[in-house]
Amino acid sequence: MWRNPSHPDRPLHAIVQPPGPELFTAVREALSGDGPAVLPLSPGHAEAAVTALRPTHVDGVPLGGGVGVPADVAVVIATSGSTGAPKGVLLSATALRASAAASLRRVEAAKGDRWLCCLPVAHVSGLQVLTRALLCGSEPIIHPGFDPRAVLASGADHVSLVPTQLHRLVELGADLSVFRTIVLGGAAPRPGLLDQARDLGARIVTTYGMSETCGGCVYDGQPLYNVDLKIGADGLIRIAGPVLFSGYRFGEPPGPFDGDWFVTSDLGELTGGRLRVLGRADDVINTGGEKVVAAAVTAVLGTHPEVAEAAVIGVPDPEWGELVTAVVVPAHPDTPPTLEHLRAYCRDRLPPHAAPRDLRVVPRLPLLPNGKTDLMRLRAGT
Repeated sequence: MWRNPSHPDRPLHAIVQPPGPELFTAVREALSGDGPAVLPLSPGHAEAAVTALRPTHVDGVPLGGGVGVPADVAVVIATSGSTGAPKGVLLSATALRASAAASLRRVEAAKGDRWLCCLPVAHVSGLQVLTRALLCGSEPIIHPGFDPRAVLASGADHVSLVPTQLHRLVELGADLSVFRTIVLGGAAPRPGLLDQARDLGARIVTTYGMSETCGGCVYDGQPLYNVDLKIGADGLIRIAGPVLFSGYRFGEPPGPFDGDWFVTSDLGELTGGRLRVLGRADDVINTGGEKVVAAAVTAVLGTHPEVAEAAVIGVPDPEWGELVTAVVVPAHPDTPPTLEHLRAYCRDRLPPHAAPRDLRVVPRLPLLPNGKTDLMRLRAGT
């Protein structure tokens, strides 16, 4: 539940470094209350966040004009900034522990189990790997980056990955049964990826969540312990429970609350208590008076045998308002699919107005540090 963040009384230390023992110690002390609150930042991506979020210290050095946080805030997570200036999400130790405990309960992790952190701790997915390790009473295995072979040789019981990382492990044809659990989140996996990984022995748990919910709070379509879900009349997913954030840094009461319910930006369906995420509301493309959910078109394109990866964006157009535009990484670079071919494929599986009207073929999709496709760069044509 939101609280007023305008009375700062705890120092906020920005830590600008790759994951490692020092960062783990800082997170542990922030959660226990023995140390300052922490703002983990990845090297090379810190300047804008430091300017916008004004921590009291940066790597231990006092920052002029820095502002603390409320006493119950343990961690501030900077959003990716994909839609503007970075926004700080205030997370309490209570919420982080509630999320981690519910996660451990769902995946049936035991005391002493080892967790591998190969995600940026600047993102909530990486941070929560450390929190789960703390609750397991074990030292996390921390990698400064993602190396597929090092991940496979880590000896960890559990690991959190984004689909891009899982794809690289699958490409190796590796024995994925070396992990008791692969917690997968951050973006929707491409069609077929989960089946390929499971054929290699993987036990995968798919997750849905965001920084405001301390990371994944819905596992395999079902909410974690004490987490409630509902779909509003506007089609947006609403979440309630002890995993919710405390507010935004320097913000007024956050707009996306409906009573105790956090209103996400995602469209969804609940069937038999199981959540299906349809896509982001702000990724709905208005074309010729019709609305197209970009994620639905992306999912169909991803099943095409000539498509390795795909994204769908709306591009301003004087006639249609927005053009449904497919951005495709071809499975065979020498023979990329044609627009006409992809339009026909989509028309067989989607309403006619959802078929792409433009096509861009690219060697790879640009990614944000958290593994999601950088839609802002795609829309800018960079």
